[in-house]
Amino acid sequence: MLETTIAAVGPLDEPAMTAARQLQARLTKPAGSLGALEELSVRLAGLAGACPPPLPTPAAVAIFAGDHGVHAQRVTPWPQEVTAQMVANFLAGGAVVNAFARQAGATVTVVDVGVATPLPVPEPTAPDAATAPAEPVDHAAAAVGVPRLVAATVRPGTRDMTVTAALTREEAGTAIEVGIRTAGELVDAGAGILVTGDMGIANTTPAAALIAAFTGVDAAEATGRGTGVDDPTYQHKIEVVAAALRRHSPDPTDPLGVLATVGGLEHAALTGLILGAAARRVPVLLDGVIAVSAALAAAAFAPAAVGAMIAGHRSAEPGATVALRRLGLTPLIDLGLRLGEGTGALLALPVVTGAVRVLHEVATFDSAGVAEK
Repeated sequence: MLETTIAAVGPLDEPAMTAARQLQARLTKPAGSLGALEELSVRLAGLAGACPPPLPTPAAVAIFAGDHGVHAQRVTPWPQEVTAQMVANFLAGGAVVNAFARQAGATVTVVDVGVATPLPVPEPTAPDAATAPAEPVDHAAAAVGVPRLVAATVRPGTRDMTVTAALTREEAGTAIEVGIRTAGELVDAGAGILVTGDMGIANTTPAAALIAAFTGVDAAEATGRGTGVDDPTYQHKIEVVAAALRRHSPDPTDPLGVLATVGGLEHAALTGLILGAAARRVPVLLDGVIAVSAALAAAAFAPAAVGAMIAGHRSAEPGATVALRRLGLTPLIDLGLRLGEGTGALLALPVVTGAVRVLHEVATFDSAGVAEK
């Protein structure tokens, strides 16, 4: 599945991009007056292979949840059980991501790809949860605040990456395929844009390791405070990331190996979601540091996948800026957010929709009878 998906990821369509630039030049506004939105509309035309591109609606948020063995290194004061508790909160509609999704009219799908604590929800009846197809998406139900859960556990949390590889290559590949399948199911159900979400206590630690591995920066530059740890814990967290990198010396040209040694199950699944979206030529709106660390892995698998990526916001985590710089992506908003879940990306969603709506609805100088300079 991974190889087939990578093969389907192609470059942006140049004729469509040229047509979008020409249309932008004819619209009733000064050339370039919409700044970054103009180039965003051009990229989305190239992704769709059409000018104007389809409106990026409806939006579908995919929250991948997993736990991390590196939690044992005390990189966060939060107990690991919070991952499962927050999954329950998502399903009850009580998290920030739920509020923002309701505001945006987006569906919410929570994918348990590796939560260590048993969830307070029924287990699936499928004999193999890691490969079982998800239930069909009911956009109408989700739009009124009824998130759904997909049980796709690869393993109950990763191993401690400072002691051994977090995942086997097979486990990492299985998690990637969960993400690819999720992307396909959401697009088949009618989603016009995918939004990345994540949940996993301690997941900013493997995210920092992934960013350092793929960009070559040192652990200190890639590591942030996550949930807001104190100074001693922050310094310890940097040392933990550095220790994992020293132990495994991950090769950035082997993205599966990088994800296996220092990644997380949700990072691998998000990598698959991004690749799946790119293969279907549907935009994927990236959230914070977890998402952009996965985006680096997706770009390592298929460089053209960057064409489908939109940076929703600049996370307060320093590694996010490092990753965005490497990807060549400019975030749409910068509000100092560091919550995750998909929250920052959802706030940026109207900006993306507006960029495309301009190409659909704004009159040209000729059609409006407006004189040009």
